[in-house]
Amino acid sequence: MCAEDGGALVWRDEHLRVIRANEAGFPAFYRVVWNAHVAEWSDLAAADRVHCMEAVTVVEQALRQHLLPTKVNIAALGNMVPHLHWHVIARFDWDSHFPSPVWAAAQRPSPAAQEAAVQALLPALEAHLQSQLAQWAIR
Repeated sequence: MCAEDGGALVWRDEHLRVIRANEAGFPAFYRVVWNAHVAEWSDLAAADRVHCMEAVTVVEQALRQHLLPTKVNIAALGNMVPHLHWHVIARFDWDSHFPSPVWAAAQRPSPAAQEAAVQALLPALEAHLQSQLAQWAIR
């Protein structure tokens, strides 16, 4: 995550970037990634923590507004990649793992039609995200 975006880049500022991850079965799986190599949340200065969580909030709000998910999951794990990033994932009661975490075993086959419907909404969602993040960043 230090050398590459880590997914489809949606937006970037000098501190962080928002990417759409390529996670099979989860078309609305986003990450807010701190650009500089930082392993832990407490390594950030207080102002940087506020900046990061505001970006997470903007992503969550856009997912809720555009996709109407059953739930939005927010997580910061980084066990495999010790680089600070937040997962912001729109979850639906029809997804293959619901209500379990996306990292658990699938409970049913992945519903292609519902995933395709969500995928079709992503260009508008990401245009909205870019606009909201740009407005937020200049405040």
